[in-house]
Amino acid sequence: MKLVVVGGGISGLAAAHRALEVARERDVPLDLTVLEARDRLGGTIQTERVDGFVVEAGPDSFLSEKPWALALCRRLGVEDQLIRTDDRFRKVYVWRAGRLHALPDGFQLLAPTRLAPFAASPLFSWPGKLRMAMDLILPRGSAGEDESLGAFVRRRLGREALERVAQPLVAGIYTADPDDLSLAATMPRFLEVERRERSVILGLMRAAKRAPQPGTSGARWSLFVTFGEGMGRMVDTLAARLPDSAVQLRTRVAGLERAERGWRIGVGPGAIDADAVIVTTESHAAARLLRYVDPQLAMLLEDIPYASSATASFGYRRTDVPHPLDAFGIVVPRTEGRALLAATFSSVKYPGRAPDDHVLIRCFLGGALDARSLDTDDAALLARARDELRDALGITAAPMLTRFARHPASMPQYRVGHLARVERIERRLDTLRGLFLAGAAYRGVGLADCVRSGEAAAEAALARYDTHQ
Repeated sequence: MKLVVVGGGISGLAAAHRALEVARERDVPLDLTVLEARDRLGGTIQTERVDGFVVEAGPDSFLSEKPWALALCRRLGVEDQLIRTDDRFRKVYVWRAGRLHALPDGFQLLAPTRLAPFAASPLFSWPGKLRMAMDLILPRGSAGEDESLGAFVRRRLGREALERVAQPLVAGIYTADPDDLSLAATMPRFLEVERRERSVILGLMRAAKRAPQPGTSGARWSLFVTFGEGMGRMVDTLAARLPDSAVQLRTRVAGLERAERGWRIGVGPGAIDADAVIVTTESHAAARLLRYVDPQLAMLLEDIPYASSATASFGYRRTDVPHPLDAFGIVVPRTEGRALLAATFSSVKYPGRAPDDHVLIRCFLGGALDARSLDTDDAALLARARDELRDALGITAAPMLTRFARHPASMPQYRVGHLARVERIERRLDTLRGLFLAGAAYRGVGLADCVRSGEAAAEAALARYDTHQ
């Protein structure tokens, strides 16, 4: 079987690795090719280790509660290289009205699960607290069309809950506008809680009582997990498991077309024939590759919008940072008019991210609600980030280390109706034998979701090949 994987990000690498695993299990001779337009593998994952700092340009971790990335690490034999967060500092600050307010203990993304810390918090006004408490008596919403996350939070918990907590936390995950974001596609858990328990607060409180408390469960892994050497270790490990001849870097695919054998992949002046193709690029790039194969499919793919973002990382001497840095980081509501979406105290969240007596802070900028801020040059964005770190944390000293990375059109936006669109895409794919799509654009944006997507595509490609032999 000749299989071509288009794209060498984490979805493509997971697909290629899983294809090799399945081929060995089923004794299927496999000719594998991975085509990557850049001069390196990993997509948005890129780790730099310099002067004792471990700097991530893209994702710095993955969720352990989604099992696919952790399971892949086990199969790769690198689970012992993973590290957990330092749960002594699980707190998150919300920067509001010029001050940092700790998110109340027990607050779960949208709603509180502990009433005493919530009632004592200065983050919310008393009218805002009373409005959130109305969730306890409000009826269920009517089951019907897809609802935006913003509409859901306003309906259940009120405007303050949205503006001061839900929006900045969601921006840190999806770089998205909550009024566009599909609740069913991004956070179905809250929709299920309302349908099952009626009250979101009561439902989350009951779930919290059943769940083991952080730091006391004896569980091996925290919610977020990473590699001691940085997430680039996962890319390097996957790449090392592929045949030397399989990867072609600096190879841009011009288009796809059906061929007698299955598919013809246009590469430069030539072409590669394959039985099956797994396209793991962003959906807008996949749309361009498929515009002549299936114009309707290409339109559906093009309709998935993307947001751009940037990260700015700064390394400081610990004595130059007056704030105690007793948290994982800060989030910034859009109503504050700041450039920062969030800042992670990387060397607090994970051990080994900075030399002794130093700290590493990573800032996030851009996103769907502040796309125009990225129109300025790198130097201006770095200066803006430093100015806002000074306002938030009191840092006036120049950083010892500065790194900046842009991620243009890299974060898919799961707008209202997204799942219905994905179902239409999947129906079109069913008519195109040997063509598979994978990646963050469809059923999950996290690294673990991308692993699942790539592996599922590889398994489907091998299964389809088996059934047609």
